[in-house]
Amino acid sequence: MKTSWDILMADKRLLAFPVLSGIVTILVVLTFIIPLLLTGGFASSGNLISLVFLFLFYVASYFVVIFFNTALISCVNARLNGKSMTVGEGLSNAANHLPSIIGWSIIAATVGLISNLLEERAGFIGDIVLAVIGGAWSLVTYFVVPVLVLEDKGVIDSLKESVNLIKKTWGESIVGSASMAIVFVIIGVIAAICVFATLMLGSSTVFMAALALFLLLVVVLAVVYSAMQGIFVTALYTYAKTGTVPTAFNPGLIKNAFQPKQGNLKENI
Repeated sequence: MKTSWDILMADKRLLAFPVLSGIVTILVVLTFIIPLLLTGGFASSGNLISLVFLFLFYVASYFVVIFFNTALISCVNARLNGKSMTVGEGLSNAANHLPSIIGWSIIAATVGLISNLLEERAGFIGDIVLAVIGGAWSLVTYFVVPVLVLEDKGVIDSLKESVNLIKKTWGESIVGSASMAIVFVIIGVIAAICVFATLMLGSSTVFMAALALFLLLVVVLAVVYSAMQGIFVTALYTYAKTGTVPTAFNPGLIKNAFQPKQGNLKENI
């Protein structure tokens, strides 16, 4: 996390991608929500038209996230290889992969929508099963975007290569990104506790000011986490693909970001 932070601070332009992604995502949400509010579409949820509308919303949302992640990973990869790529060049590189990005957005949206619909109908045991399946899906697709943009492969080939890279690098579970997320969650929780603590002061003005600062902090944390996550994923991809750890990272940290299989424990020792 410290290394990802150092890289981010050395090239703050990387923050532009999660910021742009957030802005465009808000526009997408408004584009879909406003027509529903005006037509009363929420009242008729569950019919075929509503499901199609919801699916299109999922596709649009996934497309925005994947597009800007593609641009981010392009710039991070250039930096890890001692090169420089501007924000415009990163966006241009993402635009060059539009067909693959659209294809992956449709697949990811389909899986996301089906998972969401099943969660609404599943019981306690069903939720556990869906959580396990969702975790497995997140794992095997971990390197899809890096492969898509850095190897210029199609969607299916990128998915297959992602699975192969995970298997080749002994990965049954990746712990680095989860650890990074935990740190940001802890910061958010501490900030939330501080906000509620202001209630003891008995001043609504102080509470509202603290709440506004908290919401701003959440936005900042989301932007910074997204950028650092892109840096970390690119570093992991480089190691999984080439066996070489980017010079900016400690080799032991990158290699240990993958949880080894029990069958390979003896060999690793």
